[in-house]
Amino acid sequence: MKPCESCGNTYDKAFEVVMGGTRHTFDSFECAIQALAPTCAHCGVKIVGHGLEADGALFCCNHCAGHKGETRLRDRA
Repeated sequence: MKPCESCGNTYDKAFEVVMGGTRHTFDSFECAIQALAPTCAHCGVKIVGHGLEADGALFCCNHCAGHKGETRLRDRA
């Protein structure tokens, strides 16, 4: 059993995530999110849901996208 790559804990219920062809081992979703989730280009929060994307930049919400000058995105229609 491999240790969690985020916290180093060795846990009997660890799991693996393959992302971009690279295999990662974690002991919790919390550790996986900290290691793999993208961050908002404005506020830096980890984007756990779908988020928004414009011109290669990822945002957690339309509010943050607007702070970076993006006007095409909407949280809802």
